[in-house]
Amino acid sequence: MRERLTRGGSQGMGREELLALPVSIDLETSNRALGLGRSKGYELAKRGQYPCKVLRLGSAYRVVTADLLELLGLAA
Repeated sequence: MRERLTRGGSQGMGREELLALPVSIDLETSNRALGLGRSKGYELAKRGQYPCKVLRLGSAYRVVTADLLELLGLAA
């Protein structure tokens, strides 16, 4: 996947930023990495169709970073 240029960190994420992520991340950070809008990301997670593993913890969604990196072709 191509690295995206970021302005103020609001769009996309670069390789170094992706590799520095913790073990799990919030859905909004994952949406940013995948280039998904907030509504679309939450809709996919709610339907169980998010492109990588999502954990539901109460009312919060957490994404497994290893699955995200694998999806993006950055897995170790």
